[in-house]
Amino acid sequence: MPLISNILSRRGAALLGTWRIWRDTLLFAARAVLIAASPSAYNSATRTVVMKQIYFTAWQILPGFTLFAALLSFVLIQIVVSTAADFGLSDYALEVSMRILVLEVLPLITALFIALRSSSAINTEVALMKINGEIEALESACVDTMRLEFMPRVVGGMISVLALTAFTSVLALILAYLAVYGWQTWSLPDFSRVMGKVFDNSVLIGILLKSIAFGLAVTVIPVAEGMATPRKLFMAPISVLRGMVRLFFALMLIEVASLAFKYI
Repeated sequence: MPLISNILSRRGAALLGTWRIWRDTLLFAARAVLIAASPSAYNSATRTVVMKQIYFTAWQILPGFTLFAALLSFVLIQIVVSTAADFGLSDYALEVSMRILVLEVLPLITALFIALRSSSAINTEVALMKINGEIEALESACVDTMRLEFMPRVVGGMISVLALTAFTSVLALILAYLAVYGWQTWSLPDFSRVMGKVFDNSVLIGILLKSIAFGLAVTVIPVAEGMATPRKLFMAPISVLRGMVRLFFALMLIEVASLAFKYI
C-alpha cells in the first residue's frame, strides 16, 4: 500500500505540474496577444527585435526551405496526378493535390521546420536568461520584459510562419499548374475555376487561423517553457527537450482539430 500510495502521489504531482505549465502557457499567450494588438506597444526597440526574429526565423532559411518545399510539392503532386490518372479521375487531380498540399501538408511542414530551426533556440535563450537571473534583473530595473523581450519574438514568429506558408502555397500552385496543364497559358481560366472551388472564403479563413495558431505555438511554448526553467544550469537541456515535446504535441493537436472541424 505505501508503494501504491507513493506512485499515485508522484503521478498526481506530475499531472498537476503538467496542468500548471499548460495553464501558464495559455495565460502567457493571452498576454502576448493583447500586448501585440496594442499599437502603443511598438517602438524602435520592439520593431528591431521583431525584424531580427523574422530574419533569423524565416529569411535565413528561405533558400533551403524553398528548395525542400518545391521538391516535396512536386513529388506529392506527381503521385496524386499519376494515381488519379490510373483510376480515371484526372479531373480531380488538381483539386485533390491542392487540398492535400496547401490546406494540410505545407502549413504543418512550415511550423515543424520553424520549430526545429528557431523554437529550440528561443527556448534555450530564455532558459539561460532565467537560470542566470537576467529576467529578474531586467524586471528589477523596471524593464517590461513581456513588451520588450518576449512579445516581439511571438510577433516575429507568427509573421514568419504566415509568410513562409503563403510563399510555399503559391509555389505549390505554380507547380500544380505545370504538372496538370504544362506550360500552356490558355488553361488559366480552368485553373482559376478549380482554385475558386477549393479556396472559398471559409477555407481561406481556416488556413489563416491555423497558421496563426501554429505561429503562436512555435513561439509561445518555447518562451513559456524557458521561463518555467528552475535556476539550475543542468535544467537547460531538459527544458529544451520538454519544450520541444510539448510543441510537437501542440502542433499535432492543432492539425487534428483542424481536420476534425473540416471533415467530421
